[in-house]
Amino acid sequence: MTRVRCVTEMGMGVDVHGRDATKAAKRAVSDAIRHSSLGFFRMIDKTANDMFVDVTIGVPNPEAVDKEAVARELPYGTVTVTAVKGGLEIPSATEVANDPILIANAAVIVSFDKD
Repeated sequence: MTRVRCVTEMGMGVDVHGRDATKAAKRAVSDAIRHSSLGFFRMIDKTANDMFVDVTIGVPNPEAVDKEAVARELPYGTVTVTAVKGGLEIPSATEVANDPILIANAAVIVSFDKD
């Protein structure tokens, strides 16, 4: 079957203290989907559980992302999370040692199998 992309959402999440890539990634996914309401399922004879949700997370340290924890931010569908090098790490203020700000970017793509 061929997949058809229906929705693309982008988001940003930040961990201000702690340099936690998973926390920033989860916030980025939440930001991406927070204002979305997908009401077109009936028009294409599908349900929310029929959708495929592909998430790409960009962070400076992709190996530190707990992909299963990020996937749990999405309530429906078959979720796949990929972490890649990206995002941004802002160095600590000179008066504060080793407390950088970590920014994650998320792309959330929803698609369906075309019958």
